[in-house]
Amino acid sequence: MKRETAPKIALEDFFKNPEKTSYQISPNGSYYSYLAPYESRKNIYVENIESGETKRVTSQTDRDIAGYFWANNEQLVFMRDDGGNENWYLVATDVNTGEEKPLTKMEGVRSQIIDDLEDIPEEMIIGLNQRNPQVFDPYRLNLTTGEMTMIAENPGNITGWMTDHEGKLRVANATDGVNTSLLYRDSEEDAFKVVLTTNFKESVSPRFFTFDNKNVYATSNIGRDKEAAIIFDIANGKELEELYVNENNDVNGISYSRKRKVITAARYTAEKQQRHFFDDEAKKTFERLQNELEGYEVAITSSTREEDKYIIRTYSDRSLGAYYLYDKTSDELRHIADVSPWINEENMSSMKPIKYQSRDGLTIHGYLTLPKGMEDAKNLPVVVNIHGGPWARDNWGFNPEVQFLANREYGVIQMNFRGSTTYGRKFWEASFDQWGLSMQEDVQDGAQWLIDQGIADPKRIAIYGGSYGGYATLQGLVKDPEFYACGIDYVGVSNLFTFMKTIPPYWAPYLDMMHEMVGDPSVAEDSVRMAATSPALNANKIVAPLFIAQGANDPRVVKSESDQMVEAMKSRGVTVEYMVKDNEGHGFRNEENKFEFYGAMERFLGEHIGQDKTQPQEAAMH
Repeated sequence: MKRETAPKIALEDFFKNPEKTSYQISPNGSYYSYLAPYESRKNIYVENIESGETKRVTSQTDRDIAGYFWANNEQLVFMRDDGGNENWYLVATDVNTGEEKPLTKMEGVRSQIIDDLEDIPEEMIIGLNQRNPQVFDPYRLNLTTGEMTMIAENPGNITGWMTDHEGKLRVANATDGVNTSLLYRDSEEDAFKVVLTTNFKESVSPRFFTFDNKNVYATSNIGRDKEAAIIFDIANGKELEELYVNENNDVNGISYSRKRKVITAARYTAEKQQRHFFDDEAKKTFERLQNELEGYEVAITSSTREEDKYIIRTYSDRSLGAYYLYDKTSDELRHIADVSPWINEENMSSMKPIKYQSRDGLTIHGYLTLPKGMEDAKNLPVVVNIHGGPWARDNWGFNPEVQFLANREYGVIQMNFRGSTTYGRKFWEASFDQWGLSMQEDVQDGAQWLIDQGIADPKRIAIYGGSYGGYATLQGLVKDPEFYACGIDYVGVSNLFTFMKTIPPYWAPYLDMMHEMVGDPSVAEDSVRMAATSPALNANKIVAPLFIAQGANDPRVVKSESDQMVEAMKSRGVTVEYMVKDNEGHGFRNEENKFEFYGAMERFLGEHIGQDKTQPQEAAMH
């Protein structure tokens, strides 16, 4: 008996801004804050927990607020850019008056947060590339006066900074392009000295100081394939103790209690998020929350300074979840808001973890989402959805793109091809010099696996991705021109030579590393390979229909990457659907642009791999 399929859901329901999201609690526990739409842009609101009184404290109308935090009980600080150019700057807003004060807005300057200094409410430490566009100098910023004081000058090779628990800048990471060094000083009066240098393939990543400010908790893959949680003697550059290592996945975070001064858990990502607990109190709290919120992933996103109240976020593969307030003293868990209450999770599709073998014997993990009620269907049209990075990974959870496509009765496969992170050093290194080669074969092997399972109709397979995923889309159409019925390239690289020349200036310290991982145009052997794997230089091999979308202000994959691909296709008399948005960067963030892009995607896929179902239809009853 066939299960009931989902009704066709309006495109906007998948991609409109959540009603309320990004909840945080003020340090004193009096307010919680959240992002909600104002004139269709995400702005900050605060609500008095006691009285329920709510007010909007920002009024941004051209761009969404990208992220924010409580600097102290009176001020919130948020980040924004202009038109997607990724020159982020900080703005402070007064919780009581709503007065907004730009703190770091300078032409062509990008800001980063080094430490929000929770224990020093009126200050934070930021990085600015004001002096040299390629590197960031650290400044101590006074949030009341706006005064900034440089506390170290970047000699040109430092890529990261870290403070101790007193807010003193004492650790730095440096690179010469292929080797990474850890630098340390006892106090801010001392000069930094190099304590450890490794090739970029091996590293120690300090996370935070031990509570006596002498050593650091870190993750490291030195002498091992998977990153482990360790204690590291930062003054002498030596590992002291391995705290936890997982045999299958890298540890990608360590949590701690600021108040109780204990480490609480090591985090790693397998099929889903996992934790290894070091602390019984934290474990007990987490298990208590999971028991009441069964069936959902649970994350603690914010806490008061006293760690007596927490903001809890839930999510699943079929739901963007909800926010809760947990009062640890009374053990009360109170529902605050659903993120997207208009989405009925009963109509969403399950995201199922999968694995398959690559043609050269690697195990590739990924996720398969099939339309609701069609889990046993055969010969479905399928979208191969490739993640960006490429040194990133797809995760289990609610993905609006995937759910939208499944609701339009497409199967969706996402694969963590070689080079995807969290699977250890060997799997990562297997991607070096393999853009468009074995990395591409991993993608096609996943699609072929679906065909072999009888799930995918071999004549109706589309390929789609953003950034590196856009590159892999184009390269898939070049490398296997008869395999894919069509492709959608979203802000993707098309020419490895021009891509290397147009990277943002602050990526320059990593260029030698990029040459080792992707290819060096000045090396003859690499140059030949890069020419063979640059889709714009091989567009004559593409026969499938192509749709390209690009943000005009993209600093990472500049517009000329898409322009030259379109020109290469047009010169052969092949029509390419091309969407450019003048007020966007690396991916579309403005709601109206997302609606237009996914609407065009729906029409394009409908035309080439499905029946074009652009009109809403009644739910099919079975």
